[in-house]
Amino acid sequence: MLPPFQSANINEGGVGLFVKRRHFVSTVAFAGPPPNIGAPGGMPAFSDWWRSKLGTQISLTASDGFKLGGYRADPPGSPKGGLVVIQEIFGVNHHIRSVCDRFAALGYASVAPAVFDRMSPNFECGYSPAEVENARTFIPKIDWAAMMRDTAAAIDAVKGAGPVGIVGYCMGGSVAFLAACNLDGLSCAIGYYGGAIARNADKKPKVATLLHFGDQDHSIPLSDVEIVKQKRPDVEVHVYYAGHGFSCDERGSYNEAAHKEALGRTLAWLTKYVG
Repeated sequence: MLPPFQSANINEGGVGLFVKRRHFVSTVAFAGPPPNIGAPGGMPAFSDWWRSKLGTQISLTASDGFKLGGYRADPPGSPKGGLVVIQEIFGVNHHIRSVCDRFAALGYASVAPAVFDRMSPNFECGYSPAEVENARTFIPKIDWAAMMRDTAAAIDAVKGAGPVGIVGYCMGGSVAFLAACNLDGLSCAIGYYGGAIARNADKKPKVATLLHFGDQDHSIPLSDVEIVKQKRPDVEVHVYYAGHGFSCDERGSYNEAAHKEALGRTLAWLTKYVG
């Protein structure tokens, strides 16, 4: 039996669900079971419930008729609202599917659109140096306008669950920011270490937007973060003692302390603006 994890005191259960103990791959543990296990709309009453796979592969149709894949995870009870989860450059891979499952376990119907399908259908990879190098070749090929159409399709797919938020990581952090500025149907946006945000900082989000950056991020200099802060005083920006990808518990750059602190703010943001 794993020892309990000493989770943060902000949204303790929720943060615990997203924390992987080091040396215990794909395992999470709580300081105690969430208080709503077995309650209507709460967590199902079964042991190891955090290991349950809640999601399934789906198909989405963008406004231009393009069909893309995706992954959807619905909560075991009534949803608090919807959430669009935007991938890193590594596709809708195991980690992004797991993120959807974990947000669903907290009550948010979560959809991750496969926004690379226009370039490479069904692409996904891991985090080895070779895989990272290959994934980076997609960056100059990104059609941001097409990504907005694909993201809008995900918003439409999940809006039946209630108010919709969006959260994105790495490239997805930039997509989340651009979606907040350009798309309808969102209640809030959250971006993690989005490298294209600074050069788009003249754009004004239409919804409450929260951004997370790491001060050791070699791909996003702190000067870029300062540009965002100066040009977007209407956006809440937090900087952590961490590098790029600090919230991905399958990467070597994972920083548990920064991840937990950022996640506490993310969950508070979703509670305030989604439900």
